[in-house]
Amino acid sequence: MVKVTNYAIRSTKDGKPFVSLELTSGLELVQSQETGRFYATVRKCFIPTTFDETVARTMIGTTLEGTLVRIEVAPYDFNNPDTGEVMKLNYSWGYLPEGAKQMSTHPKNETREVL
Repeated sequence: MVKVTNYAIRSTKDGKPFVSLELTSGLELVQSQETGRFYATVRKCFIPTTFDETVARTMIGTTLEGTLVRIEVAPYDFNNPDTGEVMKLNYSWGYLPEGAKQMSTHPKNETREVL
């Protein structure tokens, strides 16, 4: 289960605005590969919508059946806002509705590998 925790106004490549919802997973404990200590985290992703900001605001707090899954993507640089560290990542998080078996991209409809 995931929860809608926020929304954002984004722009398409041609500059048209659209609304995306921020989805957040439940609390998860992860073990640090460097220190061996555990820390608490949540997964987050954004999904595009077809509705306006007014409707998006009313969606905050809504829960959805499904999970956030790690998906393989082309490598990119991520700047950690807390530490300033720049990391090279090759994954992202995406929403997988309950009952779905895979994610696909658009417009090519290439299957993205769920890790």
